[in-house]
Amino acid sequence: MEDRGEIERFHDRCSDLMRALLGGLAAAPDDPRPFPVVEDQLGWPHRRIASVLGGVARLRMREFEGRRPYRFLDARQSASGRWEIWMNSEQAAAIRAAQRAEAQDDRARESRLTVTRTRVM
Repeated sequence: MEDRGEIERFHDRCSDLMRALLGGLAAAPDDPRPFPVVEDQLGWPHRRIASVLGGVARLRMREFEGRRPYRFLDARQSASGRWEIWMNSEQAAAIRAAQRAEAQDDRARESRLTVTRTRVM
């Protein structure tokens, strides 16, 4: 997946856990890392990434024709000899833009709630 808008839409549509994984990968673009290293950095138990990727599979297939905003190196191609996951700089930039937009939406929503609470009191 290379299109910035498509990556942002994927970020918007996926689960909170998948968004956390995308954020973790975006924090270190162009750096393939074994699953356990990424899980440790996110404070997750080992094997959680496999579960999260399995959970997003249906979304990827139905809405994105199987495309994904991250990449894999299998055990034969990776430096560690284990499966590694990463995203390139362009994918990471799109994820960071989606995170900023999400944060702005959250702040706007909180601001509206504060105004509503103030009026009610």
